[in-house]
Amino acid sequence: MTETFPPDINGVSTTLGCLVAGLRDRGHRVVVTCPRAGTPRDLCEGDEVSGVALPFYREVRFGLPRRRAFLAEWREDPPDVVHIATEGPLGASALAAARALDLPVTTSLHTNFHAYARAYRLGWFARPVMGYLRRFHNRAANTFIPTAKQAAELEASGFERLMVLGRGVDTDLFSPARRDSGLRASWGASDETPVLLHVGRLAAEKNLDLLARAWSRAHASDPDARLVVVGDGPERARLERQVPGAVFAGALRGEALARYYASADAFLFPSVTETFGIVVLEAMASGLDCLAFDYAAGRQLIEPDVNGLLAPFGDSDTFLEQVPELLAARSRDRRERARDTGLRYGWTAVVDGFERNLIDVAERGQDGVPSRERWA
Repeated sequence: MTETFPPDINGVSTTLGCLVAGLRDRGHRVVVTCPRAGTPRDLCEGDEVSGVALPFYREVRFGLPRRRAFLAEWREDPPDVVHIATEGPLGASALAAARALDLPVTTSLHTNFHAYARAYRLGWFARPVMGYLRRFHNRAANTFIPTAKQAAELEASGFERLMVLGRGVDTDLFSPARRDSGLRASWGASDETPVLLHVGRLAAEKNLDLLARAWSRAHASDPDARLVVVGDGPERARLERQVPGAVFAGALRGEALARYYASADAFLFPSVTETFGIVVLEAMASGLDCLAFDYAAGRQLIEPDVNGLLAPFGDSDTFLEQVPELLAARSRDRRERARDTGLRYGWTAVVDGFERNLIDVAERGQDGVPSRERWA
């Protein structure tokens, strides 16, 4: 159950698409329930249900609840385990139906909702959101989260039965070998021109004002530098006004996205609201020198001055101070080590861990009772 799935372009969709494909490759039957998209969901092979777009962010849709439908479907053909990837109305109805039928349930916590609430000036909403998330996920046998640090923080807030499940990257797709001098020329960049790249949703929670300030610092340091922005969202028009002269490519996926990564020189990632930040891993696998904050993917993947650069979490001044170094160094050594780091994070090990946990939950049941005894 998920509110987002390929061809949606975001980290949650990417992760779920890879997990589902990996499980199917291993012979498992996987049924995906998600809201209808504007384009066909080729990987879905399940139910596409009605959804409602957020009024302030049309690209994000919530699936409508369908508890009765789940109850009818699962009584007739009970799944071994129900996995719920998002906590919206669709996921809540799936959780209620699964618990009513005593089916094993696992969940994932992909999105830093309380941080998003602050980004949208709804800080007062953060506490009730965390309360809802805690109640939701504590009803599952396990909840998957991407880093050990996040596990410690959530445990301190009362979350239970957390399982760390890292993120992976397609190292054949995201590779320095896809560098394209013709694409760089279309950006007005020669082989010697430094090109900075940003990839992500262009939304309030992504700290885009800092991206604009970082570009101003870079341009002052080297007027020949270029900035390329991949992604779309409600803040795009405002960001375009803040960074005149930058290349805005819109949302990209697949080989087109991989060419953009590989054809840049360095990656700027100013977000402070990620649970992981899979774009950092994609950038490193593509051989880019990355500048990020010291948390989530940045903390897990980047060793400062070895395979990238880090600023203390939330320290915008230090982040900006490192932009000229990122621009001037264009370090071949750091980029090669970034690629080496990316090569250690293929999807196979991630899918293996996910599969093992789902099998374990299916065998022992939601509360430690084997499934065959519950359904006897």
